[in-house]
Amino acid sequence: MTVSIVSPERILFTGESTQVITRTLGTGEIAFLAGHAPFLGALSECHTRIYMADGDIVDVAVHGGFVEVSNNKVNILSDVAEIGDQIDRARAVRAKERAEEALRHEHDAEAAASLARAHARLNATGGLAGTTAGNH
Repeated sequence: MTVSIVSPERILFTGESTQVITRTLGTGEIAFLAGHAPFLGALSECHTRIYMADGDIVDVAVHGGFVEVSNNKVNILSDVAEIGDQIDRARAVRAKERAEEALRHEHDAEAAASLARAHARLNATGGLAGTTAGNH
C-alpha cells in the first residue's frame, strides 16, 4: 500500500509499505495493513512506524493531524511531522527536560504539549531509554 505524510508546505514522505502503526485520539494505537477498510481519524502527538516493503522501518514523530485510509493508501496529514533520523535528539532531550521542570511547578497546558512533542520525537529516534536517569 502507498503511504504519504503530507504537511501544508510539502510531501514529507511517500513510499510502499506493508504496515503503518500510529496513534489516534481517544482510541490508542491502530495498525493499517493492505486492504484496510476506509478510515478517518484524528492523530495525537505520537511516534508513527511505517514498515516498508523492503523491510526497513521509517520512524516518524507526528504532532497531531489526521490519518485517512482508502483504496490501499494511507495518508497522514499533519501540520508538523518529522522523520526520526532527521530529528536533533539532543535538542529533543533538552525540550523534554524543560517541559518536565515546568510541570513540576504547576500544570501548564503548554508544558504538557511540549512534553508530548518531545516524547514523540525521542520515540522516533529510538526511544526514551538513556535520556535521563529515572525520568522515562
